[in-house]
Amino acid sequence: MNPEQNVLPLTLRRRDEDGEPVTSTRQVPASRTALVLCDVWDRHWSRGAAERVDLLAPVIDQVARHLRSAGVLIVHAPSETLDSYRGHPARRRILDVPRVEPPSNPAVPEPPLPIDDSDGGSDTGETSWSAVWTRQHAAVAIEDGDAISDDGAEIYSLLSLEKRDLVLVAGVHTNMCVLRRSFGLRNLVRWGLSPVLLRDLTDAMYNPAMPPYVSHQRGTELVVEHIERYLCPTALGADLLPRA
Repeated sequence: MNPEQNVLPLTLRRRDEDGEPVTSTRQVPASRTALVLCDVWDRHWSRGAAERVDLLAPVIDQVARHLRSAGVLIVHAPSETLDSYRGHPARRRILDVPRVEPPSNPAVPEPPLPIDDSDGGSDTGETSWSAVWTRQHAAVAIEDGDAISDDGAEIYSLLSLEKRDLVLVAGVHTNMCVLRRSFGLRNLVRWGLSPVLLRDLTDAMYNPAMPPYVSHQRGTELVVEHIERYLCPTALGADLLPRA
């Protein structure tokens, strides 16, 4: 099938005012869709975070490969590592795009996150907070037709040029970079785009020794539920893969 005719089936989940899940289905043209991979780094100062990304990265790559073949634009956003990609065709691609200033809309109001990540969120005891990452995780392939950027205005300009208003987001960390980066969920919503977090392809920085004193997995789920209630819907990356 012509990639321009491919349609992605999305089962979207949001939360109502009582916090209860509400699902809906949507058929999305692949030609109007992008996948942004947030900070899927090669290394992390937290051993627990690094180990979980090591498990997550091959699955992210599998989903990205399938979506790429369907005609979805893949944007790699490994923040603070772009020196490693000087001259890469995927980096040059986005640098050649004419700049379009994002809308200056107000931020969407939301309450504080339901977890306390003030200690940095490592569940394996590290407290260094040092930027040890140098590039994207090796398990996630970057193809020449993709784009590389950690700048929200650059990414917005490319999305505008290609008329891609449905933005799937995967990567880490849910309560930090996925929300707060210049290309993160809060700005995507503020700019009037339609972001969707792939909730099985993300992970939070949360230490169960901090409030609300739940497991790491439950801490990630609480952040996902917050996003579903106040910002945007989520979906499962696994649902985007072809059925066996």
